[in-house]
Amino acid sequence: MAFDETDKKLLLFLQEDCKQTTKELSYKLGLSVTAIYERIRKLENMGVISKYVALLDKQKVDKNFIVLCHIKLTQHKKEYVLQFEKEVMNLEEVTECFHISGDYDYILKIGVKDMDDYRNFMLSKLTTLQHIASTHSSFMISEVKNTTAIAL
Repeated sequence: MAFDETDKKLLLFLQEDCKQTTKELSYKLGLSVTAIYERIRKLENMGVISKYVALLDKQKVDKNFIVLCHIKLTQHKKEYVLQFEKEVMNLEEVTECFHISGDYDYILKIGVKDMDDYRNFMLSKLTTLQHIASTHSSFMISEVKNTTAIAL
């Protein structure tokens, strides 16, 4: 999808802070408040802007122990894949799930309080899912980059 320079700047500003008022954005972009409002509505209606969220500080909510867990399924049958994907959607600790190529089938990004919390998650939730052949976990040492912004 092609965007003009104003839309690109508008989207950048909204990704930095979506709570900015249309008045603040109009000042930054040199457009009227109405023009900004209409551009935002157009971007929402086109599905470019899909939702607005609050990003939480993981440390302040005790979810700063981040794990990347590689999952291998027992088989690649369609029903196994669909069942795993449906079940993983219900695991609140899993913030991201990617179906991948390579030695493993999925990578899960999991946020928990600490190692004990992760062990409990593994034993009581993850390993109860059907069709998992193996898992491999890596633990975050430090966060080098974390952004939700998409460059245009």
